[in-house]
Amino acid sequence: MSRTQPTHFTPRLVFGSRSYATKGKAKSTATFVPGSKQPITDEAARQEYDKAETAMKTAAEWFRKECASSEVRASGRVTPALLSPVRVKLPSAEKEFKLEELATVGVRDGTTLLITLFDEHTIKHVESALHTCKIPGVVPHRYDDRTIKIPIPKPTVDARHALYAAAKRKAEEMRVQIRKQHSLSVKRGKFEKHSVELEEFQKLTDRYIGEVDKVLANLQKATGAPK
Repeated sequence: MSRTQPTHFTPRLVFGSRSYATKGKAKSTATFVPGSKQPITDEAARQEYDKAETAMKTAAEWFRKECASSEVRASGRVTPALLSPVRVKLPSAEKEFKLEELATVGVRDGTTLLITLFDEHTIKHVESALHTCKIPGVVPHRYDDRTIKIPIPKPTVDARHALYAAAKRKAEEMRVQIRKQHSLSVKRGKFEKHSVELEEFQKLTDRYIGEVDKVLANLQKATGAPK
């Protein structure tokens, strides 16, 4: 009597996402997002993140503008933008005025800035602002009651290096400011260790410090200064 050979069963291997049963329903892990990649969902944490980003961005943008002005000075180009940091105080007003709000600024012969005031009574206040702004090479000379001339000398190697050295100090101030904002936000948020919030705030801090470093590196190349 012949025996029936047993049937051998070879299990099929199915590769793909795993599923877990939850109350009769299967939930695929294909849509799971690792904790490190999840966005901040808590509303209070989100608001704190936005505040921190605004403060850090403001610091980085201010530094970017400062370095742009320094790069122009280092290049020897004479443009009205050289005087963009100037702020003028008038006794009749509480706020400080940008120079372009009180005068026109032009360039003569490619080497001299010419300031023509809208109101001659503001000339001494503008002169005071030009002296106190501490822009290298800016020495105002009164031409008449409404006009100030500023001859701009060609920057020397030492002058270019000094511009970079000043920017380097400002860069460190911005880094400190950004880190302080990070610490303040984390302290206010009271986030748990290894939380998504802590990781995202650290990424934010690293990003804006990186921007400051990049701007400084570009200025270093433009001025030819040693690091």
